[in-house]
Amino acid sequence: MQALPVIVGFGGYNAAGRSSSHQAFRRTVLEALPQHEQQKTIVGLACLMKLVSWDGESYRDADNTTLNAEQVVDQYEEKVLEGTLIRRLENTLFDPAKIYGHKRVYLETKDGDGFTFKVSKRDLPESIPEHWDVKPLEGSAYEVHIQGVGEFMVPVYSEQEAKAAGQLPSGFDPAAQYKSRFHPRGLQLALLGASDALGSVGIPWDTIAASVRPDEIGVYCTSIMGQVTKDGLGGLLQGRLLGERTTSKQYAMALNTMPADFVNAYVLGSIGHTAAITGACASFLYVLQSAVQDIRSGRRRVAIVGSAEAGLTPEIMAGFTNMGALGTDEGLCKLDGTETPDWRRASRPFGENCGFSIGEGAQYTVLMDDTLAMELGADIHGAATDVFVNADGVKKSISAPGAGNYVSFAKAVASAVATVGEESVRKHSFIHAHGSSTPANRVTESEIFDRVAKAFDIHDWPVTAAKAFVGHSLAGASGDQFAFALGTFKYDIVPGIKTVDKIAEDVHQERMLFPLEDLDVSDRKMDVAFINSKGFGGNNATAVLLSPNKVEQMLSRRYGQAMSDYQRRREQTRKAAADYSSRADNGEVNVVYRFGDPLIDETGIDISQDGIQMPGYEQKVVFDKVNPWSDMG
Repeated sequence: MQALPVIVGFGGYNAAGRSSSHQAFRRTVLEALPQHEQQKTIVGLACLMKLVSWDGESYRDADNTTLNAEQVVDQYEEKVLEGTLIRRLENTLFDPAKIYGHKRVYLETKDGDGFTFKVSKRDLPESIPEHWDVKPLEGSAYEVHIQGVGEFMVPVYSEQEAKAAGQLPSGFDPAAQYKSRFHPRGLQLALLGASDALGSVGIPWDTIAASVRPDEIGVYCTSIMGQVTKDGLGGLLQGRLLGERTTSKQYAMALNTMPADFVNAYVLGSIGHTAAITGACASFLYVLQSAVQDIRSGRRRVAIVGSAEAGLTPEIMAGFTNMGALGTDEGLCKLDGTETPDWRRASRPFGENCGFSIGEGAQYTVLMDDTLAMELGADIHGAATDVFVNADGVKKSISAPGAGNYVSFAKAVASAVATVGEESVRKHSFIHAHGSSTPANRVTESEIFDRVAKAFDIHDWPVTAAKAFVGHSLAGASGDQFAFALGTFKYDIVPGIKTVDKIAEDVHQERMLFPLEDLDVSDRKMDVAFINSKGFGGNNATAVLLSPNKVEQMLSRRYGQAMSDYQRRREQTRKAAADYSSRADNGEVNVVYRFGDPLIDETGIDISQDGIQMPGYEQKVVFDKVNPWSDMG
C-alpha cells in the first residue's frame, strides 16, 4: 500500500489576495458567488489592503469612522476591485513610465584640445584614467583636464513598454507585516506564504512535528530568478554601476534556494529534508513532484511545498519585453484598435493576444501521508497523486514550446484514469492550463489538450487559466493554478477566461470547452484537476489533483469504520482553521518569523548506532539499516 499525499493546508498571496480559505479564488469568480460570499470577499480584501481595520467589534476607516460589513462594501468595493488582479503597475514598486538608467555619452571640444573641469576629492575616482591630467587646487578640490574625448555615463529615464502586471493588492505591503529588514521582497513573500499555509491547517505545527521523526519532514520550495530586488541579486549586480557599496547580505539573499531555506530556519525550525528544484515557469510542479514521490515512498510523512517570486522589477520586465514575451501597451492597443491600453485585460489566454503579463506572489501547501492525516484529524482539501515532468528534446529555440508536454500531460491523464476510473476523468475533470497568453502557447497547448482528449474519448473538457487574473508569477505560476483548482473543488465553479471576448480561431477546441464566463459545475461535480505548466528550456510538468470528496471516498474504502473517529477529530481542526480564517479576513496577517530563537545545542546531540536524538525534538532520527542490495551482497 502506497501512502496517499493529501492536501491539509494551503496559503499564499498573489494579485487576487490571500490564498487560504480561498479568498483569492473568490475574487476571480466574484460575480458568480452568493451575496454573502461576495461581501465576505470584499470586506476581507479591504482589510488586507488597509482600507479599513477591525477593532474587535466593528470596522474603522482612515478617518476612524465606525462601519459595518455592508457599509464597507458600499464605500470600498470599487477600490478593492480596482486594486486587485492585473492592472497598471503601481508606482509603489517603481514608476514604469520613469525608469532610472544611464546613457553612455562622449564629449569633445570643438578645437580638439580637450576640456577642463573641477571636482572634489570625494568624487575623484580611485583609479585615475590615463587620459586625465589631475592637479590639486586649494582646499579639497582638483582640476581635471581631459585630453581628446571624454566618456561619461549620464543619468536618464526611460519608459517600460509593458506596464500591465499582476501586482499584490494595493496597499498590502509584505515588508510591513514583520521585522523584514534587509529581506528581499521574494523572501518576505516566502515567510508570509508559508505562515499562511501553516495557519490554514488548523493543527499547531508543534503538534505535527512531534508526531513524526525530524527527518520525515521535508521542505520543497524554490524561485527561478533568485531574489532580484535591491536587497538581493539586483543590488549585488547594480552596486558598482550605481556607485554604491554591495552589502554582506545581498549575495546570500540572492540564492534561489532561499524560499526553502527561510522556511526551514525561520518558520519551522526544521532539520529535515530540503529541496529547491527549478524548472523555469514549471518550478512549483517540480518541487511538488519531489514531495509527492517522497510521501508515496514513505520517506517523508509531512511536506511543505511552495515557491515565492517577486519579479516585478525593471530589469526582468525589460528582459521579457525584449524577447517579445510580454504584452506591451502598443500591442494591446493594436489588438483593440484603441489609443489607450486595457491593462485589466492584458492577459488573454487562448484569445487574440500579444504576450503575457508578469506577476508576483507566493504559494505554499502542506501535504501529509493519509495515515498521519487520519491520526491527527487533519482537514483534507484534496490530494496530489502524481506529477509528471518531461523535456522537449531538440529545440529550435530555448523559449519555444516543444513535444515534452504531450508526454507529461498524457501520462497525467492515464494516471488519473488508473486511480479514479474513466468515468471521473471523462465527465468530472477539468484543466488548469499554463495559458501564458502568447500566440504560440494558445495554439500548441490547446492542440495537446485536444489530441489527448481524442485519445481518451473526452468531450467538452473545461479549460481555465489563472494567468488571466493574476498574471505569470514565474516560479509560482503553477502554484496559483494549484490554489485555484482547490477553489473549484470547494465552490463548484470553473473560472471563466473573462479577459477574452472570443477564443482565437487557431485554438484547437474540437473536444475542449473554453468558458468565457464562470462555469457552474455543481451538476457535474469535479473529481480531478489537471495542472499543466510549461517553462523555458523545455520544462514541462503536469500534476493530478483529486477533490476532497473523491479522496474521502478512497479513504473510506481504506479505513472503513475508522472514518467516523477521524471525522470527529476533524471537527476540532476545522474550528481552529475557521478561527484563523476569520482573523486573517479581518486583516491579521500572521507571520511566523523565528529569528532570535535559541539555536540547537550541538553539545547535546546524542549519537548512537541506531540513530540521533536532537535537543528540542520529540522523536529521534532513526538510521535505516536495511540493505536494499542484499541480493547482490
